[in-house]
Amino acid sequence: MKIGNFVVSAGNKPFVIAEMSGNHNQSLERAIEIVDSAAKAGAHALKIQTYTAETMTLDLAEGEFFIKDKDSLWQGTSLFDLYKQAYTPWEWHKPIFDRCRELGMIGFSSPFDATAVDFLETLDVPVYKIASFEILDLPLIRKCAATRKPLIISTGMATIGEIQDAVDSARGAGASDIILLKCTSTYPAAAANTNIITIPHLRQLFGCEVGLSDHTMGIGVAVASVALGASVIEKHFTLNRADGGVDSAFSLEPEELTALVVETERAALSLGQISYGPTDAEKKSLQFRRSMYISEDVKKGEPLTVDNLRCIRPGGGLPPKFYELLLGKSLNRDVKKGTPLNWDLLA
Repeated sequence: MKIGNFVVSAGNKPFVIAEMSGNHNQSLERAIEIVDSAAKAGAHALKIQTYTAETMTLDLAEGEFFIKDKDSLWQGTSLFDLYKQAYTPWEWHKPIFDRCRELGMIGFSSPFDATAVDFLETLDVPVYKIASFEILDLPLIRKCAATRKPLIISTGMATIGEIQDAVDSARGAGASDIILLKCTSTYPAAAANTNIITIPHLRQLFGCEVGLSDHTMGIGVAVASVALGASVIEKHFTLNRADGGVDSAFSLEPEELTALVVETERAALSLGQISYGPTDAEKKSLQFRRSMYISEDVKKGEPLTVDNLRCIRPGGGLPPKFYELLLGKSLNRDVKKGTPLNWDLLA
């Protein structure tokens, strides 16, 4: 599968997405700085979100429309005010995507309703992303799938049945390239709750590329996910967590994003293939294995003993597995200390 010019597959380096979300703090200048920083860190793509407060919810500050959870980063805020604070103005999308292209990154977005898809189509985005909270919005999934562009779907909170409905809807509407992201929809997420061992199971069940949308702190979970077959890694990104913002608390900073790109690529390279025996690179190290050497001068016909035959490094002699067999055997010539023992020395 290709997104832009990037080949997304388990055999390639992971496709790293820097999610800006609302970390622009309502400044286009800061948004462009985030793009620049993500590109410098080596991210392959930068993602934003396309919605308005009005397309997301109702302007109410009571009941279910008000966040009361004391453990939430957004406790004491109405949904409407949260989305009004976090949304990316639609007139910013083009300059953000243009800057991505200038820097060799893929710019794209998560649409949250049909009007957002129509708008993003005017900007010719190369891929769409369905957020975890929208996985039940099958009309939205079909709308994105009908563009026949690659479709990334986050699966936070979703049951197997809900994921199956989303995948079936996408395929039925024309999507042939689908990527499912394992996701834990808590902010931040605890590593113990990420269950990334689900990643290979997702690939097996749905026959598509898989990855991780990661809300944990740091890069450890993301690196581990690559060992389980993740071909896409998405992390929230900001210039500095201390600057604040709706998602800053669980976002990576530039040095961390650089480390993420480097270490996930290193993890992918390390997987290799099932292999036993020395690799080509290891062959020169064989000389430093233990082997049998004459440790004292030995005369012709004299028996080998624990005093004159030792298993030591380097590896020029017979392997230690024959040591007990050869004790008591005699030599067919005089042999000096430091001579590797080989079969042709035996009487």
